[in-house]
Amino acid sequence: MKSIDLLRYYRSLSGRSLTVVDVETTGKYASRDRITELSVLSATPEGEIIEQQTDLINPQLKMQPYIIRFTGITQAMVDAAAPAANVLPRYEPQLRSGVLTAHNLEFDYGFLQQEYARLGTDFARSPSDQLCTVLLARLLLPDLPSRRLPDLVQHFGFNVGRSHRAEADTIACWLLAKRLLAELNQIEDDVLLKRLAQQWLPLRMIANMLGCSVRKAQLQIEAAGIAPRPTLHKPMYRRGDVEQLLAAPADPNAIDRKSIQ
Repeated sequence: MKSIDLLRYYRSLSGRSLTVVDVETTGKYASRDRITELSVLSATPEGEIIEQQTDLINPQLKMQPYIIRFTGITQAMVDAAAPAANVLPRYEPQLRSGVLTAHNLEFDYGFLQQEYARLGTDFARSPSDQLCTVLLARLLLPDLPSRRLPDLVQHFGFNVGRSHRAEADTIACWLLAKRLLAELNQIEDDVLLKRLAQQWLPLRMIANMLGCSVRKAQLQIEAAGIAPRPTLHKPMYRRGDVEQLLAAPADPNAIDRKSIQ
């Protein structure tokens, strides 16, 4: 999606109610791990919290020591909690309303889908009803060294509780979404578009924008002389440079080369 389209999309979300969610889990794989804590916050388009509910959930699995250290949620805490079958149905109406929002939504959404599927419920939200604040932060805050939620909490000075607990992280995510969506409506288009152009994109995302394989995307980037970000990690490129490549006239020989590949 091009910058101007992203700008329109996120602005359309800013006038809607948000349903912010955070889950703590026994691990990172939704197919085999389980939710240990869930918090859901509903907020008006004006940015006022209507409701927040939070529950520990018994995953009926053994907690790993590194997860206990990471979250502070112990085996005794979850053993004393109700299982998902007794908790999740109460959250379903709230989770199906508003724009489903989370910091790294793919993670939280995946766990919710798996947990509801185990209860025989198909939980699905339209892509137009989803907001990932990680993606939005990467777009609007391209040169921060980290877009991890605890780092953003520190960067903005949000007054929330301990990170990696569902209630505090949900509030932090809501504060972040409210701040970034407000900026989209307060800053002029040309200023915002210049900022969006600074976003660093991985080759996988560039390939999706160009409609080709990662290898072909890399060849096009190199042929255009676009420099990657100096980093020890995978190469990344500025959104603005990639969008200029998209706008460039097509190579008249490209069709012939493609036909023989």
